[in-house]
Amino acid sequence: MPAKLSVNLNAIAMLRNRRDLPWPSVTDLGRIALEAGASGLTVHPRPDQRHVRFSDLAPIRALIDTEFSSTEFNIEGFPEESFMRLVEEHRPEQVTLVPDDPAQATSDHGWDFRKSHNLLGNVVGRLKKLGLRVSVFADGDPDREALAIAKDIGADRIELYTGPYGGCYDDPAEGARLVELLGETADIAHDLGLDVNAGHDLTVANLPALVARIPRLAEVSIGHGLTSDALQYGMAETVRRFRRACGQDV
Repeated sequence: MPAKLSVNLNAIAMLRNRRDLPWPSVTDLGRIALEAGASGLTVHPRPDQRHVRFSDLAPIRALIDTEFSSTEFNIEGFPEESFMRLVEEHRPEQVTLVPDDPAQATSDHGWDFRKSHNLLGNVVGRLKKLGLRVSVFADGDPDREALAIAKDIGADRIELYTGPYGGCYDDPAEGARLVELLGETADIAHDLGLDVNAGHDLTVANLPALVARIPRLAEVSIGHGLTSDALQYGMAETVRRFRRACGQDV
């Protein structure tokens, strides 16, 4: 099956927040994305609410529940207690745990599973009791021991951090090297029984090589590149373009 596309709404929220006005509407553009065939919506509600605000979560949850019940809500973030309370309140189908410091501009690395074994084990157990699918951010490093820890703590999936790969837009040779490392990491994860998502700086141009190397890729979560393209092509057509890049028949 081709990789599913989850549209990350943070960049849209950031644009809205520049003027503290209700446009662009996060939920309206989320609706357009789902109407165009996106499989879900992703948000990363950071503690300072500089992107998606906590008040955005209920309307997005309602949008999916009332109009697009076959799609999914994915909430990502660092598992501090305030984040866990948001997750418990809004019950996304998937929670993606990232090792972000609150001061970071964006996610820029995966978990050190050896150091974070106990933290993640407790958090994942708590989330699984709610019946939620749990994905954990992982670097594109084919480290079997580290990925075995991710499996051991109860994660359902890893999300490959693809930022370095996305940064090779002007260096095809380095991009090819990194996509092979990502593929090797995915191979190990699949062998351990983990499903594999991917996200960060993915584009229509670099997605095909990634999905070719990881044919069992479950989902990609894309925000910045997709929102940038939406300014040029419109949200609906941009979603269709990214779905084609994922290998979907559109």
